[in-house]
Amino acid sequence: MNQKTNISRRRFVGGFAAAAAYLSLRPERGAWAQTTPVVVSEPADTYDSLVKLCYNENPYGPPESVVQAMTRALKYANRYGYPDGNITVKIARHHGVKPENVVLGSGSTEILEIVADAFLQDRKKVIGADPTFHSVFEFATGQKARSIKLPLLPDFRQDIPAMIRTAKENSSDVGFIYICNPNNPTGAIVSKQEIKQLLDGIPENIPVLMDEAYHHFVDDPNYATAMSHVLEGRPVIVARTFSKIAALAGMRLGYGIAPAGLIARMRPFAGSMTINVLAKWAGVAALKDTASMERVRNDILRQRKQTIADLTELGFSVIPSQGNFFMVNIRRNVVSVIQAFRQRGILVGRPFPPMLEHLRVSVGTADEMDRFMKAFKEIVPNAAK
Repeated sequence: MNQKTNISRRRFVGGFAAAAAYLSLRPERGAWAQTTPVVVSEPADTYDSLVKLCYNENPYGPPESVVQAMTRALKYANRYGYPDGNITVKIARHHGVKPENVVLGSGSTEILEIVADAFLQDRKKVIGADPTFHSVFEFATGQKARSIKLPLLPDFRQDIPAMIRTAKENSSDVGFIYICNPNNPTGAIVSKQEIKQLLDGIPENIPVLMDEAYHHFVDDPNYATAMSHVLEGRPVIVARTFSKIAALAGMRLGYGIAPAGLIARMRPFAGSMTINVLAKWAGVAALKDTASMERVRNDILRQRKQTIADLTELGFSVIPSQGNFFMVNIRRNVVSVIQAFRQRGILVGRPFPPMLEHLRVSVGTADEMDRFMKAFKEIVPNAAK
């Protein structure tokens, strides 16, 4: 059994413990250190009754076209060498690249792990914002690598000049720079101008990992995906997932797009058996069904706008978000508030140090957001003034 398999199984088993800690809301047991969604052993009826505004999932579920594709693929469930729907080729065509520019992962989180495995050997360093999607720093720890975490700016944006300066100061030791765009948990973007500033300003040998898990929900014209920089041959790795807009969080499918040389370095660390047949066929169908994806996007953006407006009207500050989630400053520590929501059957995001008075809330359906707002007015002092 190889080292990667051992680590993955430890993370899986550890996930159950973290989930139990989260649901029992005992921060002294380290529940808040868990950043990656985990399997929760809730009874189905209890789980189904909860309003799940905690993991930035798609509340509507996969569209019928994707469900049908998975149903058709069930006939291959007993086979190893099954047809996979040509998923890698379809992803490559979707982005105008070649299959040699694509690597698959079990969700985009595995792409982050693959990048860490490939580029943080010999105790290299990763540079990233704090807070951000913390799994990349956990993977660095697994490599006995150092994470250089740079605080957000006062307006909660990522500090691009500081990243450039830090990369230059540590140029020989940096394995890669990590940018989550839009950033999780804040929802703030790094503008296309800032991305260009970063790529032009850092040493040319340093790769940049762009985590674009939430890019579908951006409506800011100053944002642009980093795919164009891959096409230019810049040392950029774009991580994407089917977990959000395509509603396949439970199926675990993501991918990385990068110049062929970077993909070649990553491929030895990609697991060949981590993605199941249903996920692959679901991904192919999701790429085709752009109309369903657009409906989800429009609904999420409408609910995001309305809920932020409602909270602002109550006098609460909300960080402008370009994701399917937002952070509201509740002016008190979020731990007891999270527990109060849980007692009302609503799951909201964990604490994100040092932003311990900011509550992260995923955007759900209209009914779910109405239920959230009703509970918010009951739980948070001065909310109903």
